[in-house]
Amino acid sequence: MTRSRLVIPLILFIALPAAAQKLTTERPVATYSIVARDTVTGQLGVAVQSHWFSVGAIVAWAESGVGAVATQSFVDPAYGPLGLDMMRAGRTAPEALAGLVAADGAREVRQVAMIDAAGNVDAHTGARAIFAAGHHVGNNYSVQANLMENPTVWDAMARAYESADGDLAERLLQALEAAEAEGGDIRGKQSAAILVVSGEPTGRPWQDQIFDLRVEDHPDPVNELRRLVRVQRAYLKLNEGDGWVTAGDFGKALDAYSEAMDILPDEATNGEAPFWVGITLLDAGDAEQALPYLRRAYAQDRRWAELVPRLPAAGLLSVTEDVIDQLVRDMAR
Repeated sequence: MTRSRLVIPLILFIALPAAAQKLTTERPVATYSIVARDTVTGQLGVAVQSHWFSVGAIVAWAESGVGAVATQSFVDPAYGPLGLDMMRAGRTAPEALAGLVAADGAREVRQVAMIDAAGNVDAHTGARAIFAAGHHVGNNYSVQANLMENPTVWDAMARAYESADGDLAERLLQALEAAEAEGGDIRGKQSAAILVVSGEPTGRPWQDQIFDLRVEDHPDPVNELRRLVRVQRAYLKLNEGDGWVTAGDFGKALDAYSEAMDILPDEATNGEAPFWVGITLLDAGDAEQALPYLRRAYAQDRRWAELVPRLPAAGLLSVTEDVIDQLVRDMAR
């Protein structure tokens, strides 16, 4: 079951009641966002764009196995950690949201959405969120926006998300792109962010964060965010390849490394990715497979060859000096 809501403001912030006028330390982050849960993987995510600097730092919150929160409009960032605390303690997302909204004297200027690990989801758009403002709650997701050029933005986001293919990060990006195509923020655009966490917690929060990317200040933040997601996908594959090397399966390692290199051209990582792939293979005793990667790094910057002899002392390469000397010569050919 879905529901949409359009909210027209009664007055601007300067005419708000005394309780809302106390928001002098809180940022008026007008924006559009999506919170969602992938029904296959259990991944939870938030994506957001705003005409405000560094929007991701205060709007997007998520914890593996717990839930995700987007808090915006005349934003109170406390909705993020408090909402996650309540969901971690066993409250559903709608229960957590209702409790926090009820206790908030400035609820009418807030816009908040929450989803929990079971897919329960709800959203709140205060009556004084600046037009055009509203939200659409769907199956395992919610989209919300305020200060939009058009009151059709959140429904366009919902359609895009529901019809999108790919993993959760891809579908979140398509929702943002749909909002922008529909007119987006009436003031323009400045920053964007995406946060996606795994469905099951590992006990290592840094590993649970699959995507945690922010575009703080950019003329086209959503497009730049898509580029960063692509870079992250390549590095996730590089990490997968390293894992296969550790496990001793060089066939699968090379498949993962090759996939990473296909995602990004070498110049996109300034030689970083091919260099360390080559070093990993060299240290594992496969100089023949390593050399093409190291040559690709050298083509981006010749100083990569200067780095190779420094690695043994740091414990990152266990080959003889003769092998290193020959390798450095071969990189330049």
